[in-house]
Amino acid sequence: MRRLHATAICFLLSASVLSVATARDAAGLPPAAVPRDGPSGATSVISETLLKTESSWDGVNYAPYAPDQPELTVIRLTIAPHTTLPWHTHPMPNAAYVVSGELVVQRAADGKERKLTAGDVLAEMVDTVHRGRTGETPVELIVFYAGASGMPLSTPADCESDCGGVGR
Repeated sequence: MRRLHATAICFLLSASVLSVATARDAAGLPPAAVPRDGPSGATSVISETLLKTESSWDGVNYAPYAPDQPELTVIRLTIAPHTTLPWHTHPMPNAAYVVSGELVVQRAADGKERKLTAGDVLAEMVDTVHRGRTGETPVELIVFYAGASGMPLSTPADCESDCGGVGR
């Protein structure tokens, strides 16, 4: 039964990859990763782009940044239930993958919000005051920062002047 299930999944993946590959070819795009069968007959590598963007979740395009030595940082962030993070900014592009839980991110200037659940990916804002808040369960995130050597990952916001109409 397991073998039949795996075979059906491989067939569906192959069919969907073929459709995507054909569409990518028609659009003049480079080929995407294609699943390959390993020695045991199972697919050994599947590549799925979760996020590729030039703008943050609120639609603002990223500006060129970091003329210094690039530095990548990846962190696992666990936030307790019923937590509201302080208002803050990020000086560089970053993206968060929600492993588990539910998170609402909020922009300070106008209160715009986006709700995220497990499996979602968020392109974070740069130099824009925002915060996150959790619901009934803890939230686990994997956050990828593309900064420069010595650059802080986040900076607390001064809500006397930066938090717009939403306030503290």
